[in-house]
Formats: sequence, C-alpha cells, structure tokens
Amino acid sequence: MNNKRINLLVDTVRMILIIAIAVALVFLIVFLTSKDPLNAIYSFFIGPFTSVRRIGNIVEAASPLMFTALAVIIIFRSGLFSMISEGSFFIGILGAMIIGISCPLPAVIHPIVAILVAGLCGAVVASIPAALKMKWDVSEVVTSIMLNYVVQFFAIYMVSYHFRETQSSSLASLLLRDTSKLSVLIKGTRVHSGIIIAFALCIICYIFLQHTRLGFKIRIVGDNAYFAKNIGINVRTIMFLAQIFAGFIAGVGGGAELLGMYTRFKWTATPGYGWTGIVVALLARRNPILVPLGALFIGYMNVGADIMSRSSDVSREVVYIIQGVMMLLIASESLLQDWRQSLIVKEAKKEEMQHLETGNGKEII
Repeated sequence: MNNKRINLLVDTVRMILIIAIAVALVFLIVFLTSKDPLNAIYSFFIGPFTSVRRIGNIVEAASPLMFTALAVIIIFRSGLFSMISEGSFFIGILGAMIIGISCPLPAVIHPIVAILVAGLCGAVVASIPAALKMKWDVSEVVTSIMLNYVVQFFAIYMVSYHFRETQSSSLASLLLRDTSKLSVLIKGTRVHSGIIIAFALCIICYIFLQHTRLGFKIRIVGDNAYFAKNIGINVRTIMFLAQIFAGFIAGVGGGAELLGMYTRFKWTATPGYGWTGIVVALLARRNPILVPLGALFIGYMNVGADIMSRSSDVSREVVYIIQGVMMLLIASESLLQDWRQSLIVKEAKKEEMQHLETGNGKEII
C-alpha cells in the first residue's frame, strides 16, 4: 500500500467518522430537546425518502451547493481563502435575471446566454479582490467578505429601482420570460437541467486541476507558493486566474438556480450558498469528483431538518449546529493523523524488509 492509498484510506475513514459524529449529534440534540424524539428522528432521517418530491428536494438543495463548492475548491487549491463565491453566486442571479427579463431570445439559446452572462458577472466580481491581492497584496478574506455585502445591496437596488414588479407587496422582480427557463428533468419535482451543468463542471474541474498545465500550476502554488515562485511560476497571476475561474463557476450556479427554480428574483439577502459551499468543499476533501456526494449529504440534512421542523417540536436550526461541528472536525488536520503516520511508518518498514530479502539487499549486507 503506497502513500496515496494510505491517504485515501485515512481520508475515507475520517469522513465516515465525521458523518457518524454528525448523526450521533442529531440523536443527542433531538433526545434532549424533543417531547417526541422518535417521531423527530424518523422525520429527519427517513422523511426525505418518503416521496419522489422529497427526494427531488434533496437534489434541488444540492445543486447550488455543487457550484459554490467547486468555486471554493479552486480558490483553496490556489492557496487563497477568499469568500467571494457568495457574492459571485448572487451577482450571477442578477445577471441571469436581467437577460431573462430584458432579452427576447429563442428558447434554447436564451438560458445559455443568461447563464454565460451570469458566469461573466461572477468572474467580474471575483476579479476585484483578486486584483487587490495581486496589485497591493490586500487580504482577500477581508475584501471578499466586504464585497459580498456590496454585491447584495447592489443587486437589491437594481431589482428595486429597475426591474421591480410594482404590483407585488414584497420585493420581487418582473417575471422571467418562459424562453429563459431551464427544463425540468423529473416530473413532479423541480429538478432541472442545471444539475447536469453542475455534474459536468465537477468533471471539468477535476480534469482541469489534475491534467492541465494551469491546473498543475494552481496546485503547486497552493501547496507551496515559495517553491512555485522559485521555479519560475508567476504566483500572483495564477492566484488571480484561479479566483476569476472560481467566480465564473459560482456565477453560473447563480444563473442556473434562478432559471431552474424560480420565475422571478425575490431575494432580500444572499441565500448563503457560498458559506455552505465551504462545508461541502471541506467534506469533499477539495476533490471536485467528491463534491456531488458532499452536496447531496448536506442537501439531505437540510431537507430532513425542514421536514422535522414541520412535523415535530425540533427547530431546523439544529442543522446549523451540526454543520458548524462538521466544519471544526473537517478542518482538524490532527484527526486520525497518528493512525495515518503509523500506517506510513509500517509500510516503510515493510518495504525495507522486502528490499533486504532481495538479492541486491543481501549483497549490500
């Protein structure tokens, strides 16, 4: 067993352990707070699978998280810690809304154009903290968090003063054109073709990071920026490009979410998918191929919490507690680290013994 397989084994067991702790935490909270814990537990764990509609809800909840998780992975793999995926996702919603309302286009072309514009909007927003980092070494954490609020209020301003439905009693845009909407894949649900885009991007991001020159440079910069600089890689440019690419992906996710799930813009605040995307990215161990599993798991927990809050006396906020604990556990690099190290040492000793037993080994002795 080489080091790669050891790392895969330990990471897999680590994720199973984290999920098991999360499940145990659900049981603990429910039994401590609920007067009817068995009903609450059933609603949380079994409720999401009791109908096609509820299974569809899991996929619907996972879809936007896949986009933001991929954006977070690209940023993290470049060695940055930008929070701009939230803002890029929200500005992507705005960009898709503008095209969906203002541009009369054929049915097939309309959603494609709207989603591409959404991606470009996301890339433009992501370029701001990226440019500040590249030019003046300004902390991307601070600028991205601040910019998320700027994006939020800018989008609300645009809807309120330029695209608002005046007959609505709450903040809502004009209706999107029917030609701009994404098609529904499963009858009786709102699972839309945006999920196909999300799966395709998972594969594309994996190939990009593992099998392209730019992806290889991003990984080198993220692993060791000083080494990358010493071998001639322009570290700042690579970080800049990584954030642009991540912003585009998050923006595409915002466009797909609007065109697939809604008939108009009706947000009064950012939906929080960028923050939850961090949990999914960490759960997937920064591997794009594992993102769908992490997103579906978080989607399952969210749907289960909604059902539990409606059918029992336990609030859905329990999920936020669990997600916070999961983030702490996932971010804890020391979890199972001793076991990983012991496996590596054991494998090294085994290889050394095998070497000594060969003919060459005997000659050396």
